Amino acid sequence: MLDTEREVPTPEGIELNLRLAGPVVRALAWVADLLLRGAVFLGVSAPLNMLGQVGSGILMVLWFALEWFYPTVCEVWFGGATPSKKFLGLVVLQSDGTPVRLPASLIRNLLRGVDFLPFLYGFGLASMLINRDFQRLGDIAAGTVVAYRETALKHGSIPSALPVPPAKPLALREQRLVLDLAARSPLLTVERAEELAALVPNVTGTEDPQRALARLLGIANYLIGRRA
Repeated sequence: MLDTEREVPTPEGIELNLRLAGPVVRALAWVADLLLRGAVFLGVSAPLNMLGQVGSGILMVLWFALEWFYPTVCEVWFGGATPSKKFLGLVVLQSDGTPVRLPASLIRNLLRGVDFLPFLYGFGLASMLINRDFQRLGDIAAGTVVAYRETALKHGSIPSALPVPPAKPLALREQRLVLDLAARSPLLTVERAEELAALVPNVTGTEDPQRALARLLGIANYLIGRRA
């Protein structure tokens, strides 16, 4: 099976799981957006044509804006997706999982002209098929990916506890260890969870198993943003 899920570590030690969108669903979104832009253009063309050359000029500007800036406006100011992408549950993100920024959105959309070559997004499709993150050329240049929108954060598996800040700054590897062990603790016996927590006294500050587990759960709750 093809694995389309990518783990992106954050500075806070939390792994973001991005489910990347492949060529088929992205092609459907593109076709739907094309039809939407066409409907808008046809809807305003009749009244504008009545204005003669002035109306024709406005139509040319409108088509240019719809073709090149409509995706950028939607991606940057309306939740990272055009209406069609939102309907299909897609979102444009930076490669590190953060919301797409204006310069990156402009680059990825202006380079659609290159991706379209030699016809019908030939270069773009070839790029997506040989790239493990399904990035077309515009995505590679802009450092962006298209992923499925997640509806909820996956912190529910960490048991609630009184948040406790770590006694010292934790390295990224230590933060991941704390979060992974806290998330696994409900699946373990209490004795086993306490035994594992006692193995990292440099993180918990104690070798007592019961106190170590309680402190580890408190640190995990603090790392994911829960506050008393």
